[in-house]
Amino acid sequence: MWKRYIIYGLLGLCAEVLWNGFGAMLTGDLLLRGTTCIWMFPIYGLAVFLEPVHYRIRHLPLLARGGIYMVLIFAVELVSGLLLRSVLGACPWNYVNKTLSIYGMITLEYAPIWIVLGIIFEKIHDVITRIENSIKYNSK
Repeated sequence: MWKRYIIYGLLGLCAEVLWNGFGAMLTGDLLLRGTTCIWMFPIYGLAVFLEPVHYRIRHLPLLARGGIYMVLIFAVELVSGLLLRSVLGACPWNYVNKTLSIYGMITLEYAPIWIVLGIIFEKIHDVITRIENSIKYNSK
């Protein structure tokens, strides 16, 4: 479990840097500066707790699974954001100026992104599982 936690944490950091880099391009930054915050690593690592959900909802239609992931991602984003703000006095993200913001911690504008990310998570989880099974099989 800890190995997968680290994998998800690192993948999340990389994805955020890429996302922010491409976002910077849209604002005219041709260097594609992408940033993240080290506090995001443990938050992204929490994706390991989506694995049991993935097993339980695998039989559902794609959009239903994506919706479930979206709700769970919003919940983690809200709770972790409020926790960081209460402990540190600040949060790495701030959606206060977004029209569909809730407490400045989540924005409903990201709903489609979280749906897609949840489906991508399933694919990543399946690949990690296949690699682990292959390693176990080859070590026998």
